[in-house]
Amino acid sequence: MQEQTTGKRERRESIPLLRLTLPLPPSINEQYATVNNRRVSTTVARRFKHEVKAILRTLEDQGLLTEDLCSRFQQSYLALLLDFHFATPLKRDLDGGLKITQDALCEGLKVNDNRVVDIHLMKHIDPLHPHLYVELEAIPDWQFDKEYILLK
Repeated sequence: MQEQTTGKRERRESIPLLRLTLPLPPSINEQYATVNNRRVSTTVARRFKHEVKAILRTLEDQGLLTEDLCSRFQQSYLALLLDFHFATPLKRDLDGGLKITQDALCEGLKVNDNRVVDIHLMKHIDPLHPHLYVELEAIPDWQFDKEYILLK
């Protein structure tokens, strides 16, 4: 947890924050296949999601991912930072791993991914150790520009 001041957000005492390193997600072309005229997740995509869930379980076992932190993520709007460290600079698109990573994290944390309101993507090069650095932050005081009342 850390203290931070940014844009529309006011200074907060403690920001619920999860930091972790993941393997690189599969490229968008590796994520889906067509079987009997239906788009389905590939084995590679399912394996990535399984790896993310395993990493989250390990963090729980280590006491780094607590029930309180998960609860804060489930009740707040979220900011997601994805810092991709690719083997080469131009082989992969920056945004190709966004959705699968967001889905895997949110599924593993039992969070609806529509709670993500702020996304930052970065691309770096690490030819010897390609990986994905992730920060997921709960934003308890997020407000949209205008407030609307929903009439039923």
